Amino acid sequence: MNCREAIDLMGDAIDACLPSTFQASFDDHMAECSSCRTYLEHLRLTRQALQSLPRGTETSSHRKELIQKFSEEFDPTRDDKGHATERSS
Repeated sequence: MNCREAIDLMGDAIDACLPSTFQASFDDHMAECSSCRTYLEHLRLTRQALQSLPRGTETSSHRKELIQKFSEEFDPTRDDKGHATERSS
């Protein structure tokens, strides 16, 4: 397993739902790679910090605007100027 593959699996590893087919190679990589161990620990700490934040009942007044901008920016059916493009099959 390489670093990219390990990073892709880190969320599942933290959530204790890593598929058993990947567990041994993930564990081996973590034992060998100090960079990935550090990254995994930072990811764990970030998740813990986010989970400790109070959950508000109201959504941000900018939420809809942000979602719209994100959708426009990452819509694969639009070009970089926002024009519709043909989808290739």
